[in-house]
Amino acid sequence: MAHALAELMSQGVEGRTVLVRSDLNVPLDGTRVTDDGRIRASLPVLEKLARAGARVIVMAHLGRPKGQVDPRYSLAPAAERLGELAGVEVLAASDVVGEDARARAEALRDGQILVLENVRFDPRETSKDDAERAEFAGELASLTGEDGAYVDDAFGAVHRRHASVYDIAQRLPSYLGDLVKTELDVLTKVIQEPDRPFVVIMGGSKVSDKLAVIDNLIGKADALLIGGGMGYTFAAAQGYAVGSSLLEKDQVENVRAYLKRAEEAGTEFVLPVDIVWAEKFDADARTEVRPVESLEEGEIGASGTGLDIGPKTRELFAGYIARAGTIFWNGPVGVFEMEAFAEGTRAVARAIVDSPAMSVIGGGDSASAVRNLGFTDDQFGHISTGGGASLEFIEGKTLPGLEALGA
Repeated sequence: MAHALAELMSQGVEGRTVLVRSDLNVPLDGTRVTDDGRIRASLPVLEKLARAGARVIVMAHLGRPKGQVDPRYSLAPAAERLGELAGVEVLAASDVVGEDARARAEALRDGQILVLENVRFDPRETSKDDAERAEFAGELASLTGEDGAYVDDAFGAVHRRHASVYDIAQRLPSYLGDLVKTELDVLTKVIQEPDRPFVVIMGGSKVSDKLAVIDNLIGKADALLIGGGMGYTFAAAQGYAVGSSLLEKDQVENVRAYLKRAEEAGTEFVLPVDIVWAEKFDADARTEVRPVESLEEGEIGASGTGLDIGPKTRELFAGYIARAGTIFWNGPVGVFEMEAFAEGTRAVARAIVDSPAMSVIGGGDSASAVRNLGFTDDQFGHISTGGGASLEFIEGKTLPGLEALGA
C-alpha cells in the first residue's frame, strides 16, 4: 500500500532532509527553457515541503546523456527557471553525488531546495546491473543524513527501473507525491470508469510506438481518432498509396488486424479523409489538400508527403470530440512545429477546449503542442506530465516506480 505525501507531512518534516524525484525533463533552446510546464507542475510539492521546514533535495534527469557528463543536458537551466518560479530559495549543485553535491546537501538549511545535476550523468542511474543501481541509490540516500525520506513526484519517470526511481525507494521511507497521485487517479478513471462516449485521439510519428496502447484500448474506447505520421500506415492498410509520407511497412498487417478486431469489439476507428499534401518536408513547401484515397494524383504527385490532416478531417474529428464524455489525446496530428502544418493539431485542441467532456492530454509532444499553439493548461481537464509513462499505464503495464512504492 503506497504511503501518500500527506502521511509524511503529518509526521512533520521540519529539519529533515527529503529527497524528491521530480520531472524537470524540459525542452531547451541552448540554455533557455522553451516549455516550463513540467517545472511548474513540480513546484507545488517542492514548495509544500520547503515551507513546512524541510531541506529539499531534488533529483531529476534531462535528455539522454548516456551516462556521460554532457553540458547540453545540464539541469542548470531548469534549476534556474525553478528558482525564478519558486517562492523559496533554490540552489543548484554542479554534480550528482560528488563533492559539491555532498557539501551543499550538508549545508542546506530548513526551507531551502537543492537541485542535483542530471542523475543520468552517472551511468549507474540507468544500469541494467542491480548492484550498480543499488550503489548509486545508496549514495543518493546518504545525502539525506539520519532521518531522511523519499518522495516520488515524477510520473514521467515511473516506468523506468532506474536508481533514482526504483532502487531509492528501498533505501528510505518512501511516499507518493501529489503529482503522481493525481496522475494515477485521473488515468485510472479514464481507463476503468470513463464517461461515455470515450474518445481517444492518437497521433505522433510512429504507429509502432502506440501499438500496445491501441491494442489495450480496443473494446474500451468508443472511438479511436488516428492522425499524425502514424496515420499513413493506417492509410496504407486501407490500400491507399501514400507517396513519400512516413510509413512503417512492417506494421501494415498489424494495423489491418486491429481494424478488423476493433470492428468486432465495437470500437470505431476514425481515419483521415483528407490530407495536407506537401511537395517536401519544409515549412515553405508548396501544398495542396488531397483526399486520402488519391494522394498521389494531384499536381504534386507521388513524390509528395502528408504533413497534416485536412479541413474535412478536422471537422470530422471535432464532431466526435464534441459528442464525447471522456477524451484522451496523445500525439499531434500534424507537424505542428511548422505553422503551415499546425492547423490540424490546433483544431483538435480547440475542439477539446470547447467540449464539456473530461479531457486528458497525454503529455510529451501533445502538451508542448497545445502550449506552443497558445492554449493554457487550465483550458483542459488534465495535462499529464507522463508522456511514455502515461502510455505504458494506458497499455496496462506494471510501472517499476509505482511498484516500488506499493502503488
